[in-house]
Amino acid sequence: MKYNQYKYKFYLNANHSIVINELMGEIHPHTWEISLDVIKVVEDFVLFSDVEKAVEEILAPYQDQYINEVEPFNMMNPTLENITKYLGDKIGERLNQEGWILIQIEVAETPSRIYIIDYLQEK
Repeated sequence: MKYNQYKYKFYLNANHSIVINELMGEIHPHTWEISLDVIKVVEDFVLFSDVEKAVEEILAPYQDQYINEVEPFNMMNPTLENITKYLGDKIGERLNQEGWILIQIEVAETPSRIYIIDYLQEK
């Protein structure tokens, strides 16, 4: 099957600390790079700004914050994996409303540490 795929990149600047072996680690900053691979469901003119606006709205509460104090990470350990899963769910739901399908999300907390969820493999 042929489809048109797009890749978007976003950046989230925020601090966090994680619990390891029941001990809270030090607060430290990251510039998370968030890459989205998406497919437009309906073949029509693509307004890139629609996707960008939707994702920026989801990221806004965390931008320049200590994310451990922002829902839902005030109730869950804000590990790279948990952040990726949460953002993937939120972004996927929102983009579906805009006529897009999220097929993969990659979140990098450093250039060499990236967590990937491939939604095509889940089907």
